[in-house]
Amino acid sequence: MNIPAPVEICYDNMRFLITHNPTNAMLPKFTEDLPYTDGAPPPDDLVDDWLNLLKNKFREEPGSCVAVHCVAGLGRAPVLVALALIECGMKNNEAVQFIRQKRRGAFNTKQLLFLGQYRPKTRNRSRSRFKDSTVHCCIQ
Repeated sequence: MNIPAPVEICYDNMRFLITHNPTNAMLPKFTEDLPYTDGAPPPDDLVDDWLNLLKNKFREEPGSCVAVHCVAGLGRAPVLVALALIECGMKNNEAVQFIRQKRRGAFNTKQLLFLGQYRPKTRNRSRSRFKDSTVHCCIQ
């Protein structure tokens, strides 16, 4: 299997590293584990956990990069990054294309359908900034 190299996705002062399954040596550098079924969209409670993780991470460590992985780095990891982009005001299809520019082959049909129908948790889609002016994450 030809596994793509890790790619960095930057948007609105958020940074993500999408990668394939980490080696045992790298695994301790990953702080959270939010597994869900391969090829499927994430369940609602996992989406909530993901958004809360991002809110806390970007508040506590402005400018940090959040690494996200799955087996090949083409499905589950890009979906989570796309959700963060959508929550920050990017249109659903634009988030998919933005990620695909750097991660060719990202998303399967089920995941594309899920992302196309996803509605942000923030109803008004207004950007919520943290009080610290150096942090510009819009995850609420």
